[in-house]
Amino acid sequence: MATQDFLVELGTEELPPKALKTLSDAFTQGIVKGLEEAGIEFGKVESFAAPRRLAVRVRDLADAQPDKPVEKRGPAVKAAFDDAGNPTRALTGFATSLGITPDQLDTLETEKGAWVVYRTVEQGRPTVELMPELVEQSLAALPIPKRMRWGAHRTEFVRPVHWAILLYGNTVIDAPIMGLKPGNTTRGHRFHCPKPLIVPTPSDYEVVLKQEGYVLADFAERREQIRKGVAALAEKEAGGKAVIDEDLLDEVTALNEWPVPLMGRFEERFLEVPAEALISSMEEHQKYFHVVGKDGKILPLFITVANLESKDPAQVIAGNEKVIRPRLSDAAFFYETDRKSRLEDRIESLKPIVFQEKLGSLYDKSVRVAALAKKIADAIGSDPALAERAAMLAKTDLVTEMVLEFTDLQGIMGQYYAANDGEHEDVARALNEQYMPRFAGDSLPTTLTGCAVAIADRIDSLVGLFGINQPPSGTRDPFALRRASLGVLRIIIERELPLDLQTLCEWAEQNFTVLTEQQTASTVVDYMLERFRAHYEEQGIGAEVYLAVHARRPTRPLDFDRRVKAVEAFRQLPEAQALAGANKRVSNILTKQGGDSIGETVDPSLLQDAGEKTLAAQVDEQARKVLPMFEKGDYASALSSLASLREPVDTFFDEVMVMAEDDAVRNNRLALLNRLRNLFLRVADISLLPTAG
Repeated sequence: MATQDFLVELGTEELPPKALKTLSDAFTQGIVKGLEEAGIEFGKVESFAAPRRLAVRVRDLADAQPDKPVEKRGPAVKAAFDDAGNPTRALTGFATSLGITPDQLDTLETEKGAWVVYRTVEQGRPTVELMPELVEQSLAALPIPKRMRWGAHRTEFVRPVHWAILLYGNTVIDAPIMGLKPGNTTRGHRFHCPKPLIVPTPSDYEVVLKQEGYVLADFAERREQIRKGVAALAEKEAGGKAVIDEDLLDEVTALNEWPVPLMGRFEERFLEVPAEALISSMEEHQKYFHVVGKDGKILPLFITVANLESKDPAQVIAGNEKVIRPRLSDAAFFYETDRKSRLEDRIESLKPIVFQEKLGSLYDKSVRVAALAKKIADAIGSDPALAERAAMLAKTDLVTEMVLEFTDLQGIMGQYYAANDGEHEDVARALNEQYMPRFAGDSLPTTLTGCAVAIADRIDSLVGLFGINQPPSGTRDPFALRRASLGVLRIIIERELPLDLQTLCEWAEQNFTVLTEQQTASTVVDYMLERFRAHYEEQGIGAEVYLAVHARRPTRPLDFDRRVKAVEAFRQLPEAQALAGANKRVSNILTKQGGDSIGETVDPSLLQDAGEKTLAAQVDEQARKVLPMFEKGDYASALSSLASLREPVDTFFDEVMVMAEDDAVRNNRLALLNRLRNLFLRVADISLLPTAG
């Protein structure tokens, strides 16, 4: 089958920079999916994305769908012909529905008899006919929250579309796309090359744009060029290092077709402002990269990326310096003004700010969190007074001028202002650490005071919102309770804190007077324990391991984690599958014979067979050995030791009849099995693990 390269390009007004990469990926995936569903063979697929264009190139695209054999079964042969061998109405009706005569039909022999069948070959559609449909389908499925119309067009897209390319080899596919007649011409840079450019074939696409149009169409190439250019400029001009945030780099890449890094300066007096405020101002508002010296401290420099090669770059730099000066002046003014008032004097300002309509104001929340943080601090060996103080001050920076202007600085500015007020160092740091971890993989609080406040703040929100029946539902999670749960679990586990979720939630519950739901604490604990599933899946630990531990509902996260790690290690042992199967068998037997009513006291005088005597002796020995391990939380060593029970357990089931006729003997054997199972249940329900066979 013949092949050619294919190219589609959509030329638009400037696309939203934060969405460009997502739109490009989705456009490409949509076309790939369409080709696969259509059964058209193709080679490498390449994406292109720039501020004013989305494009996809498909290499070695077959010129048509492959022909497809078609087989349609009709009536049974017995029903298709009468006794004289003439076609019946069933046969003629089937043939007529296919537009053929009965003599064009074959027969198909099967185990259930012979059938009339129609066989033909359905010819594949030409690629040039299919591609416009596939492109339109992919565009329609793009993740665009709000589409717009322009001019007199009824077409809708994220931005107005001005031109389109649809090329198969050197042939233009003449079918409208987004209401436009496609061609083989693109457009270059808005200023360097404001004219149409012919693209002879798909393979010429990015070459034409780069050499003639001053456009780097490949997003990844453009991104890497910006990274290298910014880094080199910082090293060359200042002997420093440009700090390149990956999200900012993506955004700058999406803003530029022909990127040129330029370095500007700002007044050194602005360095008295906390570096985070300067960085926020430069990155968020101006899309600048900041520069640090060899000591890691911020320098009075910034790097901007211009979207053109200026004949007078000094003018471009001066313009950017002029723009950043009032921004930094605002930050300096806010910082100076904020420091004139102590944080503790701002506590009253939290009273009018609603946290949640039924749960009260930020002041109410602060009072609750302070009471809870005090108890947590005491439980983890920290200073309760410092935790209580930090929690009362925790939200006060939200009413400062700096945070009202730069909301991403909440907590960060609180730490600076608390230090300025002369607060204890742990209190100051806790004002920032209360928000840690802010996202998956983020750093955790380094101080115990910070841990206490971070946990208390999240637990208060969880208990409060569940208590008024406003848990997360589906994709709705306005208070980020899923993230809050994972944050609490991470802090407790990774900082190895001896905290129990049930206790924490009950403490939090005591601080509320407005909760309407019953057993809120237990409901929240169940919700949080469920979050462990995804936590371990990300670590490559199977759901069955999580479920085995979850079945025992340990409510101390550190303990839960140790059990999971122990069961995961146990699962790798050669004895694991057989013991899991044995536990499943034991569980079924005990459930049928009375479940919880069965004790675990074994009478040695009632042991008759060698298999049960051996198992009883081994269980006794293991109990003496592993119970101290359980007390210390050394679950891994305990399970490793219990793995030695595989052989006596197998022998027991091979040689011993559990359901003996003698009631006493039978109950004694059930007690032995119950004792065996309860040893494993001290860690997890391993009957839920995969079994042999």
